[in-house]
Amino acid sequence: MKPISNGFLCQQRQRRCPRQTCYSVSIDQGFEYSRSGNPTRNCLEKAVAAVDGAKYSLALASGLAATMTIAHMLKCGDNIICMNDVYGGTNRYFRRVASEMGLEVSFVDCTKLDCLKAAIKPNTKLVWVETPTNPTMKVIDIKGCADVVHAHNKDIIVVVDNTFMSAYFQRPLALGADICMYSATKYMNGHSDVVMGLVSMNRDDLYERLKFLQNAIGAVPSPFDCYLCNRGLKTLHLRMKQHFINAVAVAKFLEADPRVDKVVFPGLPSHPQYELMKRQCTGCPGMITFYIKGDLTNATAFLRNLKLFALAESLGGYESLAEHPAIMTHASVPEEEREVLGISDTLIRLSIGIEDVEDIIVDLDQALKAAHPQIKN
Repeated sequence: MKPISNGFLCQQRQRRCPRQTCYSVSIDQGFEYSRSGNPTRNCLEKAVAAVDGAKYSLALASGLAATMTIAHMLKCGDNIICMNDVYGGTNRYFRRVASEMGLEVSFVDCTKLDCLKAAIKPNTKLVWVETPTNPTMKVIDIKGCADVVHAHNKDIIVVVDNTFMSAYFQRPLALGADICMYSATKYMNGHSDVVMGLVSMNRDDLYERLKFLQNAIGAVPSPFDCYLCNRGLKTLHLRMKQHFINAVAVAKFLEADPRVDKVVFPGLPSHPQYELMKRQCTGCPGMITFYIKGDLTNATAFLRNLKLFALAESLGGYESLAEHPAIMTHASVPEEEREVLGISDTLIRLSIGIEDVEDIIVDLDQALKAAHPQIKN
């Protein structure tokens, strides 16, 4: 691996002018200031483009920085269609930031292609899809959405947030999306020690525009974070395989448990889009959503009694995490919308790590026992 480049300076070579009386600066090495470009960041961007099957990739300071940078391609009055069930930060950004800057945002259930088609307007410029969705794990037909949108207008940009699946299990660009984005904080890095966003694409025009915005807005990651993320990519295939194996075992355990009302995991045949998942993905990440029996009291008792799992809002790292979307990651989503989406007080989201799966299940079992001491498994 190449050494980490200096965080902000790129020394320029000097050369004599033809008359040999002055010096001119040569920038043919391609770097002049680290916000504009850095060898370590370039190394990461090339690696991400390769795993995404993309022509280009760009690294940003966070997943939301990537979202913001993409949104800056639009102008006041343009319409964005966004999947109605998305990460809470994405919902908050579109609802409370982008819309207040003059962008028009429509939240639509993109699992229903007829609803997506009906929502497209003359001023629609971008469609934002997240699959599987956070936190209710709906699976969206990427090819179906891209076909519907591009049949209406080939210039509408289809963006897929691929954070949950990672490049290992899903390739949105190969399915017709124009942009594939990530919060690399999650699976792409996988070690819970980096905050970063990634954006991949094949179109030259999108790359040139986003490359300009990356530099002009300046929401870029540090060279050291790029080094760490590049390190994480080297174990992506190993980690994702183990996440999948562990998640399947945990989902089956939870689905058979009398203390659990419902399990939502795309890798289970009981998932409503299980066949679609098999068509467009090669596996599933460690993300599981389930509804615990009872009410908020039972949900909080479960979370407080976990020992191996950490109570945290992040996901996709090597360690197992648990969270309560209604009061944590999706608290910014209006209550009435959470109710429609099924983000209730009994909904719990798990990010299954790569620990020994027996240890994971033992921890879940004892926490469920604490939440429901009267129900025997």
